[in-house]
Amino acid sequence: MNELIFVATVLLYLGCALLLYWLYGKNGLFAFAIFGTLLGNIAVCKCVDIFGISTTAGNVLYAATFLVTDILSEKYGRHEAHNAVKYSFSIMVLWLVGTQIVLQFTPNASDYISDSLTVVFGLVPRITVASLIGFICSQNIDVMLYHAIWKRTGNGKAGLWLRNNGSTLTSQAVDTLLFVTLAFWGTYPLPVFISILLSTYGFKALVAIFDTPFAYLARRITPREEKADGAGVMSA
Repeated sequence: MNELIFVATVLLYLGCALLLYWLYGKNGLFAFAIFGTLLGNIAVCKCVDIFGISTTAGNVLYAATFLVTDILSEKYGRHEAHNAVKYSFSIMVLWLVGTQIVLQFTPNASDYISDSLTVVFGLVPRITVASLIGFICSQNIDVMLYHAIWKRTGNGKAGLWLRNNGSTLTSQAVDTLLFVTLAFWGTYPLPVFISILLSTYGFKALVAIFDTPFAYLARRITPREEKADGAGVMSA
């Protein structure tokens, strides 16, 4: 079932990013970026096997956030792509603080979920700090590379696949190395750690390749609110 869930979630999350964009414009993309980073920080705690390879359950969702910054770069420019990174980063910091405050409360005698929250939220500081470092570095690299490639290739549709994949595949490598090392070094046996490191990048790279058609679809989408306002976008 894991393989079916993997394929289904790739289509689901990438499709939902486009749906939110169509419904709410760039604000929908901001919302998806925040959602992806928050849930991704929880899902990444779960180790699973997909196609016989050890990896984490949060790879697809987190990788989908790179499609968001690429769409924002393509349609609205570098400033809005950086805004998505800043908003997500700020919410992740609040998430880190908030989860630790929850753990400080003493549960009453009838509580049955406190121990489970302690297990999950107890991992949050290390996972979130690792994610914050990987996220802020990789997303800024993604935006920078996207526009660097754009300057060399122009704004045509023919170069979109190169902008999308070149920036995402490179930034995902940086993110994977930083995040997996900071989050899981010493947690798993070395063979499992190496498997998670390689498989995490492999699955993220696979999502990056899969999201290329979605990037082309996003280029053609005019959000409903922009149609109503008669607002334009950066590219046709």
